[in-house]
Amino acid sequence: MIGYLSGPITGNPDYKRQFAWAAKHLERLGWDIINPAALERVVPVDAFTYEDYMEIDLLLLSKADTLIQLPGWEGSRGANREYGYALAFNKQVTSLVALMKESR
Repeated sequence: MIGYLSGPITGNPDYKRQFAWAAKHLERLGWDIINPAALERVVPVDAFTYEDYMEIDLLLLSKADTLIQLPGWEGSRGANREYGYALAFNKQVTSLVALMKESR
């Protein structure tokens, strides 16, 4: 299964650590993870606008089976757009919390 991580990035100074932690733990559970917080490794941050990043994020989400929502996603404009996209294209939607509980 391919999971796409969704959560607050803009205005969240700790997003890299939170997304990396989620990716690491889900990969241990057998997930293949798309981590949009790691985009800066391959995309020059200052060369793209917020909308450019959202376009890339939604393309990446289109390749995933499941949208995985991190805590705080509800307050993120981008994560809400990803959620709407996932619903529109019949993606599975779950939370990191639910997946971690299931793995116990």
